[in-house]
Amino acid sequence: MHSSLDHHGFITAIIATARQNGYAAYVGEGTNRWPAVHTLDAADLYRLALEKAPAGSRLHGAADEGVPFADIAAAIGRNLGIPVRSISPEEAVDYFGFLGSFAQMDNPTSAAITRELLGWTPTHPGLTADLDAGHYFQV
Repeated sequence: MHSSLDHHGFITAIIATARQNGYAAYVGEGTNRWPAVHTLDAADLYRLALEKAPAGSRLHGAADEGVPFADIAAAIGRNLGIPVRSISPEEAVDYFGFLGSFAQMDNPTSAAITRELLGWTPTHPGLTADLDAGHYFQV
């Protein structure tokens, strides 16, 4: 999840890592994808799930079904005013720390069934637009 309410999530950790290293990184070509959802869209989904979802339902709450990691790194670099570069899979753990393996995962996630079942329509900014809003980069 991402939003101005996110103070301890994956994105804040990746931004802190970029600040510490002086550059934003992605692994390989950076084509691996991360799903994302704005905190307020997720809250709306939780409400709809409680009101409408059949018992035992499994739902995906992805508004962005697959943001390429290179796009995430580019937004971080752009907003911090630092370079963006590719690193090797072997460098990922040193650069990202505990997020080293996550930064390499390709995890496209479809919420089509969730949207159809519950009538859920995310309305808040996607991950890269939210990064470009600037709130993650205020010190």
